[in-house]
Amino acid sequence: MGRGMLVLLASLLPGAAVADAAADARAAARLDTALDSLSSLRAEFRQVVTDAGGERTESAEGSVSLARPGRFRWDYRTPAQLIVSDGTTVWLYDEDLAQVTVRPAADSLAGTPALLLSGQADLAGAFQISDGGEEGGFSWSRLRPKDADSDFTELRVGVAGSELRRMTLLDKLGQTTQLEFSRIERNPRFEADTFKFVPPPGVDVVGRAPPGGG
Repeated sequence: MGRGMLVLLASLLPGAAVADAAADARAAARLDTALDSLSSLRAEFRQVVTDAGGERTESAEGSVSLARPGRFRWDYRTPAQLIVSDGTTVWLYDEDLAQVTVRPAADSLAGTPALLLSGQADLAGAFQISDGGEEGGFSWSRLRPKDADSDFTELRVGVAGSELRRMTLLDKLGQTTQLEFSRIERNPRFEADTFKFVPPPGVDVVGRAPPGGG
């Protein structure tokens, strides 16, 4: 390669780096805009999981309700499962297994995409955020966890306007989980017991609520 070409490349690279940094800053700002004004959310969701080879291994659908910070309720219709958090405790109820798993919310949410919606995380502190480009009518932000112990390697968030509509998660096993939200209602009001859970009689309960938890 001639010296002239090297000089040309050297002059172009800093500009490209600046452009990338600007795009990454816009991606972070876009995500902040979608989440900062969100105090609560109600929506339908569809979830599809594919393996490392691209084969579908799971599919599910249901509804989600969340009230920031920290409270959420994922009602899975198929299969029948329920995940509820009051901000202190997370309950995972598998109706088919007749089993409830109880975990401290702090342990369950740490290093997971749920932090994104919970309103309990400093996104810039927890994730490296970069621009994911435009695809499928959405502007994508790419988040990579800074915690090396996280179970996932990348989370892509698709925003249309100022509304979060898609999430794509890649885990360490190469599995991809896609979440699509529809019938979105921003900032609804919920009944006081929406984010409370009492295990049904006769089910096995695994784990224990943290001190002061539900």
